[in-house]
Amino acid sequence: AARDAGALPDAEAFEAVPGHGVSARVEGRAVALGNRRYMERLGVTIAALDADAARLALEGKSPIFAAVDGRLAALVAVADPVKPEARAALDALRARGLTVAMLTGDARATAEAVARSLGITEVEAEVLPEGKVAALRRLREAHGPVAFVGDGINDAPALAEADIGIAIGTGTDIAVESADVVLMSGALTGLVEAVILSRATLANIRQNLFWAFAYNAALIPVAAGGLAVFGGPQLSPVLAAGAMALSSVFVVGNALRLKRAGGTA
Repeated sequence: AARDAGALPDAEAFEAVPGHGVSARVEGRAVALGNRRYMERLGVTIAALDADAARLALEGKSPIFAAVDGRLAALVAVADPVKPEARAALDALRARGLTVAMLTGDARATAEAVARSLGITEVEAEVLPEGKVAALRRLREAHGPVAFVGDGINDAPALAEADIGIAIGTGTDIAVESADVVLMSGALTGLVEAVILSRATLANIRQNLFWAFAYNAALIPVAAGGLAVFGGPQLSPVLAAGAMALSSVFVVGNALRLKRAGGTA
């Protein structure tokens, strides 16, 4: 609305640098917004507001510097509130034997403040998009297969690298396209339900394979006349076919139990 009313000037030569910030020319002046790394990259001195930025970071906020024509102009802070269900969801994951770590491009002080509120002890901060890929590889070497949850453009490489990429459905299209699993509601409780459902599915597959193997190993010899060899009755082909159908019904019925598996977060 402000742009339509002419209150906002047009930005030209816009450039976005993942993990750093953005820049453009506005009314002929060079304007840049970004983190500390971006200001250093542009040669902008931030000493005048450095202490304020550190204080905001300790409060769990992300400080963003603004520069005009190569000179520091302002400092703003943004914060992504922790979802109400986040702590309970992470506790539920830890209770199921999973290790939880945080990878973020935010300043270390900001990341550690948020991590403390969520009970996360393993934190990698100030990580660029390509750095998240390297961090995932280190975590894989230390802990085994890794799942990565993300929702932004910066998360796309990590989502593709992870053994299981999980995107928040309310995030960017590129994150959703790079993921293996999408949590449509955006609630982190869906992550717990996905873990429960995946484990229940694997257990169900093992049960069905065991049942099918044991059932066939026992009844195929009977259907072939194995009992008659020892003086027992001969199983008719009709009964043998019915027994095979019963095996399939059991496998399908056991699989249908998965419809109730995801709701016990």
